[in-house]
Amino acid sequence: MSAQPHSVSVQGEAIAGLLAALSIFASLVALAYRPARLIPVALLLGLLAAAIGGRHRRLAGLAIAVGAVCFVVGMALAVLTDHPLY
Repeated sequence: MSAQPHSVSVQGEAIAGLLAALSIFASLVALAYRPARLIPVALLLGLLAAAIGGRHRRLAGLAIAVGAVCFVVGMALAVLTDHPLY
């Protein structure tokens, strides 16, 4: 048979990609809903995806950058519009 079982690293890379995508999604949602509550979780997901590494290293880096930008913008928007921070 020519089929090879997937190694643990391939599965870990897939999980890293999903975590990075979830981090970006959570960061963008936090712009509209309680940035001080969601963005730290999103940054932790991005850091975890970066620690796993693999082929989604750049996506994890992008997730961390998006989280940092969304933190600044989300906190500024929450203060300017009198929305709750957490």
